[in-house]
Amino acid sequence: DELAHSGPFYYLDVLQPDDVARLVEEEKIDTIFHLAGILSARGEANPELAWQVNIEGLRNMLEVCRQQHCSLFFPSSIAVFGPSTPKDLTPQFTVQRPNTIYGITKLAGELLCDYYWQRYGVDCRSLRYPGLISAGTRPGGGTTDYAVDIFYGAVQQGSYQCYLRADCQLDMMYMDDACQAAVQLMAAKATALTVRNGYNVTALSLSPAQLGQAIAKQIPDFTMSYQVDPIRQAIADSWPDQMDDHAARQEWNWQPHYDLNRLVRTMLSKIKESMES
Repeated sequence: DELAHSGPFYYLDVLQPDDVARLVEEEKIDTIFHLAGILSARGEANPELAWQVNIEGLRNMLEVCRQQHCSLFFPSSIAVFGPSTPKDLTPQFTVQRPNTIYGITKLAGELLCDYYWQRYGVDCRSLRYPGLISAGTRPGGGTTDYAVDIFYGAVQQGSYQCYLRADCQLDMMYMDDACQAAVQLMAAKATALTVRNGYNVTALSLSPAQLGQAIAKQIPDFTMSYQVDPIRQAIADSWPDQMDDHAARQEWNWQPHYDLNRLVRTMLSKIKESMES
């Protein structure tokens, strides 16, 4: 409701580019934030759908941008890396050999955006997001979904059973920081940017055990158990522990605002508030 009543709102299918192009022209849109995608765990369950939405959908948006002279924001992911990538402070430019369909589509998407910039001059900009944590919507099939579900478990049951190992270290970011990063990148001067396929960005590197301990500081009776899902654990093990986002910080002054304690307090507050309303 909040989105639907905040301004012009339309349902669109990224696999129907003519409808998108018509709307872009009618509303005089100059920038598309292309957020439609099939996430990692859901992608493994349906690789064909993941390819169709993540690749064909992106190509359609790039064509609309080429024809309508729009800029494009494309959310890439930590999933573009794989088991052979350096896991600690993963460099901006390094080995990218993903072993999931989600990661493969995101890597192909990065290269496609770079191609449209080099070949057609389409102003494509992208971020390699870590796991995103938000109280606004429930998880949608990602490997890092535990970092959202854990807060609902803490508030509703006082406990949570995690599907990743206690010591599984992964980059995370609060959704407000993720949105701020996207807007900040798109507002940056083009001359300041050296990366067109995807900037590393991160805010926190944490494990389920560390997140559980931070929640327990706010909810002392909170308990955590573990039942590892081999599929999602294998995906998580193929990703970096922490990305090096020096390029983003240097070129367009990226800086997150949420540390672990602020994130936990905000998530618990918002979830309690939504349950009471």
